Amino acid sequence: MRVFNRPIFQYAYYVQDIDTACMKWVNLFGAGPFFRVPHHTVHNDPRGHFSYRGETVESDVSYAFAYCGPVQIQLIQQHDDKPSIYKEMYPGKQDGFHHVGILSAEFERDRDDFKAQGLDLAVEMWAVADVVYFNAVKQIGCFVEIHGDNEDIRNVFKRWKEAHDTWDGVTDPLR
Repeated sequence: MRVFNRPIFQYAYYVQDIDTACMKWVNLFGAGPFFRVPHHTVHNDPRGHFSYRGETVESDVSYAFAYCGPVQIQLIQQHDDKPSIYKEMYPGKQDGFHHVGILSAEFERDRDDFKAQGLDLAVEMWAVADVVYFNAVKQIGCFVEIHGDNEDIRNVFKRWKEAHDTWDGVTDPLR
């Protein structure tokens, strides 16, 4: 087995109220500004595809992204009761840490390495690049997202990071 050396770029949390959670991060840590993606669906992109546990079922989910220093924070709120990696980990009405994210320039190889290690592939989708989620709760207590690394996604992340680095910490914390 090869040595897997991909740094974690993102820490993601499942929350019941995304705007309230964003403001907690702003007030506690100076994270922000948060860029919200309400009621996200991958099917808006002509390349879009989504499967959860091999089924084409996509829940109604909103996201918020921000930087806290060098680290990207993602907050996730699910608005329905459809099966998902979020409800799989948090079936009740609680908030909690959900996954770490890594960027991969060798997406297929990294995905196959995780499979070979016996991790459970839970989601495959397109979100500006190929993305998979593995259930690694038994191994490390959370899911792992492998996100394809390409120029488009790097530009999105760069814009969010620049917004954080130049933000006054007060103006328009939720965007």
